[in-house]
Amino acid sequence: MEPMTKRLLVAGVLWFVMVNCLPQEACGQGTQPQSSSAPEAAQTQDQQAHPQPVPAPSPDAKKATASSATTDQSSTVGDPATSVPLNVKGKLRYFAVESFRPGIYPVAAFYDGLTMASPPKAYPPEWRQGFPAFARNYGDFMASWASVQGGKFVAASVLHEDPRYFMSTNKNFFARVGHAVRYAVIDRSDSGHPRLAVANMAGALAGGFVGNAYLPDPYANSSRAFRRSALALTGFVTSNLADEFHPEIHKLARKFHLPY
Repeated sequence: MEPMTKRLLVAGVLWFVMVNCLPQEACGQGTQPQSSSAPEAAQTQDQQAHPQPVPAPSPDAKKATASSATTDQSSTVGDPATSVPLNVKGKLRYFAVESFRPGIYPVAAFYDGLTMASPPKAYPPEWRQGFPAFARNYGDFMASWASVQGGKFVAASVLHEDPRYFMSTNKNFFARVGHAVRYAVIDRSDSGHPRLAVANMAGALAGGFVGNAYLPDPYANSSRAFRRSALALTGFVTSNLADEFHPEIHKLARKFHLPY
């Protein structure tokens, strides 16, 4: 199996396994009709003269609000209706969640198994045989993965780009697929406007070129690095598809008692 084919297969496995008017207050701002009852009018005047204090929110309500804000800041999938912009701390949390999610470790081992079973032809023996070779390939996978997420974090923080995936509001299957594919190159800014996904591209380049520091010849060159970068960019497509159809995948997994 060619290295490019193996990486595409693993990318798919990774991401499919892991993983009416104005407001009420405004509508009621008109002139209120006068009451014909004198006691009720007197009561109203008394309430206006002695307004009741607004009760302070309960500790439980404060905790619920804080928990909701924390959940929104730590989620890797945004909701267009309720999500607030991520600050740098929130983007750092996103980087940590994506880079060190538990499922990545067995996937890296699975990828290494494929590589060891059919290694690239030009790999030297120390990258092909035994546990040291397994460790080298495992480290390559993890270094590339962390570099993708690290490059994405830095670019998103500097350029005020939201690194999260925002699901489509369309219910049509093909429209949702198109949205997921498009989101790999056109995402959104912190303010919610569509923009070129520079963070994805920066992450893909970081993941592709990091291998030049340690991969054996002839794999440590710019040509190979750009190939790896292109592959990393397609990985964002599979990631978006997994996030877009997560509810359906989760429902199907539960039906067959799969751990998803």
